[in-house]
Amino acid sequence: METKIIYDSSINQDLIKNLKVAVIGFGSQGHAHALNLHESGVNVTVGLREDSSSFQRAEEMGLSVANLENATKDSDVVMLLLPDQVMADVYNSEVAEYMKEGSTLLFAHGFNIHFNEIKPREDLSVAMVAPKGPGHLLRRTYSEGSGMPCLVAVDRDTSGNTQEIALSYASAIGGGRAGILNTTFKEETETDLFGEQVVLCGGLTELIKNGFETLVEAGYQPESAYFETLHEVKLIVDLMYEGGFEWMRHSISDTAEYGDFSRGSRIINSDTKKEMKKVLDEIQSGAFAKEWMSQAREGAPFLKEKREEASKHQIEEIGKSLRDMMPFLDAKDVTKNK
Repeated sequence: METKIIYDSSINQDLIKNLKVAVIGFGSQGHAHALNLHESGVNVTVGLREDSSSFQRAEEMGLSVANLENATKDSDVVMLLLPDQVMADVYNSEVAEYMKEGSTLLFAHGFNIHFNEIKPREDLSVAMVAPKGPGHLLRRTYSEGSGMPCLVAVDRDTSGNTQEIALSYASAIGGGRAGILNTTFKEETETDLFGEQVVLCGGLTELIKNGFETLVEAGYQPESAYFETLHEVKLIVDLMYEGGFEWMRHSISDTAEYGDFSRGSRIINSDTKKEMKKVLDEIQSGAFAKEWMSQAREGAPFLKEKREEASKHQIEEIGKSLRDMMPFLDAKDVTKNK
């Protein structure tokens, strides 16, 4: 497998423009893919159920929209952009039978293929184009003239040019501007789940929450605790993003750097790493996927309970009041977007 980063100059950007593409779904990723493809000159149709609340919204954005059957049967390439937990049911019942013989089925995440939730027909080529970020940023970076890095993988190549199609698709959504990396469905799925659970979402939120609670329980103002444990995280992460750990440490005070080196490993230690390995084992074995899909089919009771519990935490209440006093922020409030 190639490890070099691929850019637009090495991609047949016209290939995808000569094919009919269907984007199934119009959520965060779906709207970004469809709009970016459309503006790159690709013949793209958004596939939605006719009663979908997004049907009219997609049309108003100047996109071609059709029901799932019509969008699928007319397309050479079908990109599934639906939540992991519902994708297989929708594909199996409303998409699979309408796939053109020899067409290409694309995914933006390997979950449903890697864990055998979806088993495409043998005549179909199967590949992945996975932007490394949320849909609204994929759209924003494209609109600004830059792009978002993408991962590309081929699971099955019946056409003989599946890799080239995937690269051309990735280029059309802006990936070739920022760089495209070849991977496998296994690697993308397992590393993505691990990153979310251990670092990006689960690990980071628990670290922030426990730091906030430690300061408040010690008698410090919750506002001060919020600034120190949550607000400033972005400032530090931005430095890491720009130049890695070394640049971040170059930019902070010597006192902060000494505290980093002398105390950080007491918080995230060998026991923490052992637990990380257990989490990775659960992902690799399929235990997490089985657990999550079982939960999802029951209506996700654990997820709903934890959402409600987390929304009532003091850090959320303090955060909302402080963000309202920061006019430079485009503050978000999930309660206003339900």
